[in-house]
Amino acid sequence: MRTAKFQLETLTCPSCIKKIETTLGKVKGVEEVNVLFNSSKVKTVFDENSVEADELKEKITKLGYPVISLKVS
Repeated sequence: MRTAKFQLETLTCPSCIKKIETTLGKVKGVEEVNVLFNSSKVKTVFDENSVEADELKEKITKLGYPVISLKVS
């Protein structure tokens, strides 16, 4: 299992949280999704054998939330 932390440009409304959590939560291999509204960060725990962090980044970007930085550990 790996952890990816995404810094987003900005989250403008609380419904953004639900949108991101729902989308990433449906991805095979994603075990946990936490969206921090005030700091515009998304933390995911995922199985690197099923999905790559870049794929998750792409899904967030397609929702309309530009990713400024990504840290994987």
